[in-house]
Amino acid sequence: MGSWRDKTMVLFLWLSVIYVCKISAEFQRFEHPTKGDGTLRFLVVGDWGRKGEFNQSRVAFQMGRIGEELDIDFVVSTGDNFYDNGLKGEDDPNFLHSFANIYTANSLQKQWFSVLGNHDYRGDAVAQLSPFLRQMDSRWLCLRSFVVDAEIAELFFVDTTPFVDEYFSDPGEHKYDWRGVSPVDTYTAQVLNDLELALEESRARWKIVVGHHAIRSVGHHGDTQELVDQLLPILQANDVDLYVNGHDHCLERISDNKSPIQFLTSGAGSKAWRGDVDKSNKENLKFFYDGQGFMSVRLTQSDVEIIFYDVFGRVLHEWTTSKHQLHLEM
Repeated sequence: MGSWRDKTMVLFLWLSVIYVCKISAEFQRFEHPTKGDGTLRFLVVGDWGRKGEFNQSRVAFQMGRIGEELDIDFVVSTGDNFYDNGLKGEDDPNFLHSFANIYTANSLQKQWFSVLGNHDYRGDAVAQLSPFLRQMDSRWLCLRSFVVDAEIAELFFVDTTPFVDEYFSDPGEHKYDWRGVSPVDTYTAQVLNDLELALEESRARWKIVVGHHAIRSVGHHGDTQELVDQLLPILQANDVDLYVNGHDHCLERISDNKSPIQFLTSGAGSKAWRGDVDKSNKENLKFFYDGQGFMSVRLTQSDVEIIFYDVFGRVLHEWTTSKHQLHLEM
């Protein structure tokens, strides 16, 4: 355990970073080097934090096995990190019971880059952003919106929950932690502006945007219209290759009909919704699975490989293409 002075210094530096980011109106950036061979490999899992239940532990075991086979660089979490209502505070034992004590494989002892989901906002959302969680487990990195520069790729993490009107107009029995978000129209406009600037300035070979809510989905929640209207045009205009999300408890790949973008849902980290599919919304659907599992991404300068796995680690769907072919098809 660090001294009181060390903890105070960490808190001061963290608050300073937050203040600077607000003033500069830019996403905070993190650098993550690729391997010597120039490849980038990572896993994606979402909607997982159920204290090992609903097959979360089984999915975690298979993630560890596949992570070792692929020699992954990091893990991406697409949100709804802690059920049912996020964390109660920085000292909530759910952080240990649903994260630190579950993803114990050696291959998963890498950086985890996480966004907030709507269930996270139903608790103490600010707690998940706290540097004290990183003191408890150095793998944990969760911010509202940020960029990971992984040399051949840049990953743009976007806080999508505040875009969904229903959470404000009809929250029902749920209470959301909107600290740092209000007024919401100003906040979402700033997020879109910051993302657009970051995408325009990016010179990465691959551009990947990560959010909790789907833009396109045939699952329970379906398309998120607010993101279709506000976020998708920015992605289409800036040569984004992949949009990765959770929210729907399934695995999906859907192609865009106006750009090379592939919409990839990996929200099957624990509880899944069998048979809950919108059969009227299947345009450009390439793959759908309504059980638990996760996804891997492998990138080189020229190619992308996406693989979806089930709770037993079996390959459900594999898609490989070149950067040239992906954009040529449009």
